[in-house]
Amino acid sequence: MSALAADTRTPTPTPTAAALDDTLEQQVLAHLHAQIASVQRLLEIVLEQGAAIRSREVHEVVRLAGLLHGELVRREQIERERAVLLQSAGARLGVEPGQVTVTRLTALMDPAAALAVSERSARLQGLLDELRSVHACNRAVMRIELSFLDHLMQSLALDHRANGYDVRGSVEASARGTAHGALHVLDLQA
Repeated sequence: MSALAADTRTPTPTPTAAALDDTLEQQVLAHLHAQIASVQRLLEIVLEQGAAIRSREVHEVVRLAGLLHGELVRREQIERERAVLLQSAGARLGVEPGQVTVTRLTALMDPAAALAVSERSARLQGLLDELRSVHACNRAVMRIELSFLDHLMQSLALDHRANGYDVRGSVEASARGTAHGALHVLDLQA
């Protein structure tokens, strides 16, 4: 092969500003899509969990807590991706990652992509607000339920007629058994 033939190769194209903006648009839209899907899943779980709490389905509450934990673990990856995206966008904008806003991001995008990003961002914010509200309600209902159980257990422990555990969780002497080895059992239904 001659030196002339080697010089006629097509150089590798470098990304243009438009291509970088297209990539940024795609990354932001994909990230917002992942965020929305994750928050929707969290919202479904906390809504189901709220119903289970109100119907006192303990096993369902525990199962849903496991699903909630799993989704939160998945969100850690989404947040890592978000940090990388913010760093990249911050470099493009000439600002720190913490100063990147949707308004600043959309300034780098064509109008159609900017509108799509703004709409998805607003939808995500609405879902996050609803998630916070439902989760706060679930926590309040759970606190009420646990307060009731705490009160009930303390009442039972302080009732000297009932043989069982004291407020520290220790077995009272009378509950350990009688001289004949018989135990008294308390069977209550709340």
